[in-house]
Amino acid sequence: MDPQPEPATPPSPVPTPDEGAPSTPAYTALVGDWPTKATDAVDTLVALLRDKTVRPATLAARAIIFGIIIFAAAVTVVTLLSITLIRLLTIYVFDGRVWASDLLVGVLFVVVGLLAWSQRNTAPVEAPQ
Repeated sequence: MDPQPEPATPPSPVPTPDEGAPSTPAYTALVGDWPTKATDAVDTLVALLRDKTVRPATLAARAIIFGIIIFAAAVTVVTLLSITLIRLLTIYVFDGRVWASDLLVGVLFVVVGLLAWSQRNTAPVEAPQ
């Protein structure tokens, strides 16, 4: 069998240095520098997009996660402190009367809630026109 001849590759539009390409500074500036400039432009674009999208999304996600963790920890601490307060009041102050301890802690929570309610900022409601 005769080996098939391989088709000839088309000539490159940009001659390589070993093919006799001119080595003038103008040629290097026009042909040889564009890959570097294109790479720098893509790198700059990627950095800009990362700064505008990924970083704010990361900060928002961290704020949400830390907020959930802090909220869960606060609920746990308030619950455990109220249980401890009720048990201490029942044993040492009210001599086994749990209803009195519950009443005192309940009144304490209502007073704290009313103080927080009075300190809230309310936006004025505009009447519909």
